[in-house]
This record gives sequence, C-alpha cells and structure tokens, in this order.
Amino acid sequence: MILIIISFLCIMPILWMCLISLKPSSETMSGIHSIWVSDPTFENYRRLFETIPVLQNAFNSIFTTIMGTVTSLFFCSLAGFAFAKYKFPGRDFLFYFVIATMLVPPETGAVPLFVIMKKLNLINSLWSLVIPRIATAVGIFYMHQYICDVPDELVEAAKIDGCKDFMIFIKIILPVIKPALASWAAVTLIARWNDFFWPVLYLRKQVKYTLMVTISLLPVSEGLSTPWPVILSGTTLVIIPIVVLYLLLQTLQKAGAMAGAVKG
Repeated sequence: MILIIISFLCIMPILWMCLISLKPSSETMSGIHSIWVSDPTFENYRRLFETIPVLQNAFNSIFTTIMGTVTSLFFCSLAGFAFAKYKFPGRDFLFYFVIATMLVPPETGAVPLFVIMKKLNLINSLWSLVIPRIATAVGIFYMHQYICDVPDELVEAAKIDGCKDFMIFIKIILPVIKPALASWAAVTLIARWNDFFWPVLYLRKQVKYTLMVTISLLPVSEGLSTPWPVILSGTTLVIIPIVVLYLLLQTLQKAGAMAGAVKG
C-alpha cells in the first residue's frame, strides 16, 4: 500500500502535466479542478510547433542521445575490458587515475573543452555534444567492475581457440554483460536527453538546439497571461519519450539478468 501511494505521488505530476497540455487556455490551470479536462484539444501542440522548430530540435536530441549512448557503451565497456582482463605496465595507476577524475565536476573543464571544440571547428555542431564524452570515468569503472566477474577461463579458452582480442570482446564479453549494458544505456540515455549545460555552451543557432534547450526558450508570457498549456505541451514532448525508453531498458535489463542466472 505504501509503495502504491509513493508511486502515485511520483506519477501524479507527470499525469497533471499531460492533462494540462490538452486543456484549452479558457479552462482553469490551478487547483484540484485542473485535473479534469472537459474539452481536450491539441491546439496547444499546434501552437508549439508554430513557435519553435520542434521536429528539427527533436532530431538533434535523438541524434546526440543515440550517438552519445552507443559510443559511451562501446568505449566504456572496451576500456573496462582492458583494465579488467589484461595486465600491462601502469594498469593500476591508470585505472586509479580514471577513478580519481570522478572527484572533479565535469563543468570545471568547460573552458578548455570549449577551446578544443573551437579549434576543431565543432562549435555549433552536434558532434560537440558526443565526442567530449565518448568515454566517462563512471562508465569505465562500472563496466570494469562487472567484467571482473566474468570468469578468466572464458577469455583463456577463446585465446586457445585462436580468437583475437577484439573478437573476444565482441563475441564473449559483450553478450555476458548485457544487463550492465542495459543499465548503463538507461543512465546515459537519460543524461544525454536531459542535457542542458553543454548544448547551451556549444550550440549557437536555434536549428542546432536540442529539444531540452529550445523548450526552455518558450515565451513565458503572452500579454498579461502565461501560456502554461503550450509550455507544458513542450515539456510533455520532452519527458514522455525518455520515460518510455527507460521502462523499455528496464525490461531488457531484467530479461538479461534472468537469462544470465540460468545454469546448465
């Protein structure tokens, strides 16, 4: 019962937001009566599409989110595999150095990263939101801890069969760590989709903005009133896709964990 109440409290703001986005501006937007929509309409969404380039900005968000997630999964798991299963000079020092960088807030590197992106002519490019975070310390550490649990015998057997290092990673390691990949994908998807600081820093034209940034630029007033239905319709477009993706990845994570638990 307690979990049901807590779940309701968590879901209620999202439900209220979706309902307000379907209300005409003539209906009340506050109080308990705001939950009831007597005359639902998609007029607010039409006004939203007329105000900002939603489709272009949505494409920018989807592109940076997918590319950022895929590259992060690949390079973080690859680095975690190297640190976990191979011995080379300075391995422990490098690994602890990577962990130490987790103590430094990413925003402290904003100025040097901006200078680097400018020299690479990537300012106002969507790739500026992908390349600097191809591999993160948190992702490498997470993958390393998971790959450490993979039996060394699997790697040794693959080497005896003549499998190269990269193919061991592709054919042996990645299938085993599917639950970890799903978990990190969920975390990365949410972080990249909700990203605000870095797009504002690197992007200069509205057609290059991500959906999160362009929604924040919606006009907060129309004469003497605030167009809450339009603002909340934009917020709905931002939040609903990532909620669906997160639930899907949670399902994949559970399925992978159950498959990995089957013996024999």
